[in-house]
Amino acid sequence: MAIQKKFVKDGIKKAEMDEFLSKEIDRGGYGGIDINRTPTGTQIVLYAEKPGMIIGKGGKRIRKLTRKFKEKFDLEDPSIEVKEVQNPNTNAQVVAQRLANALERGWYFRRAGYSTLRDIIDAGAMGAQIVLSGKLTGSRSRVEKFTEGYIKHCGQPAQEIVDEGQAVAKKKLGTIGVTVRIIHEGATLPDEVEIVEPGEIDEEEIELTETKQQPETKETEPEEPKSEETEIESEGESEAEIEPEEDEEEKKDIVVCQVCGEEFKAITGSHLATHDIDMDAYKESYPDANITPGD
Repeated sequence: MAIQKKFVKDGIKKAEMDEFLSKEIDRGGYGGIDINRTPTGTQIVLYAEKPGMIIGKGGKRIRKLTRKFKEKFDLEDPSIEVKEVQNPNTNAQVVAQRLANALERGWYFRRAGYSTLRDIIDAGAMGAQIVLSGKLTGSRSRVEKFTEGYIKHCGQPAQEIVDEGQAVAKKKLGTIGVTVRIIHEGATLPDEVEIVEPGEIDEEEIELTETKQQPETKETEPEEPKSEETEIESEGESEAEIEPEEDEEEKKDIVVCQVCGEEFKAITGSHLATHDIDMDAYKESYPDANITPGD
């Protein structure tokens, strides 16, 4: 069997189990199940508001329920463990079943919806929504929604942080569908940002960071005695280093013509004549210009 078909088959079987248990133990406050398959058999954890009503006197009712489970769903050696719901007002399935029972007893839908919603928020839930659909007051069916707090309707957060429960109320005019969605207290919302304040830094940590930031000093190796060849090479390098200084001295003995930008040892009248200018006009136009290097 393909893995996709197996997931679909397991999902259908769990939905059938939910429907079966909600009918069998509706008065006991059915709150959902967890199924764990082990090598020795199938372990089922059943959550209920009133575990005593499900177990029965001397465990008679739970043994009967286990036998029905094995025959109806073809499970290998099923064992059912009943756990009490810690906070029934924040369990969506328990709340939905309780609201359906209230509607069957004759409660007005608006009063029952707002009362249930107030109990959920008072129990510490971050947000809740109740949807009633069916023939609420007349022959025409309609949908009524009761919402308070923060609730997600779609996307991955709606699948991870929203607890959803469904139940059906049977009345004379017809059935009323009850859907309850609850976001529990402490759920991590996708748009929630937590700002962490920097704590105090110990002196030891400061010393460690300072030592890491200091550059490592390399140990100097002892100098080896230089041979005659190395001394000759070093002298050659020193002479090569001196040559640029001589070039700089030669540059100091040069003046630049401010008209054409060429370099000369001195500005002469014959050169200025090529620019149709004499010496006096050149000095007036460029008073800071040097005629000779010593100016």
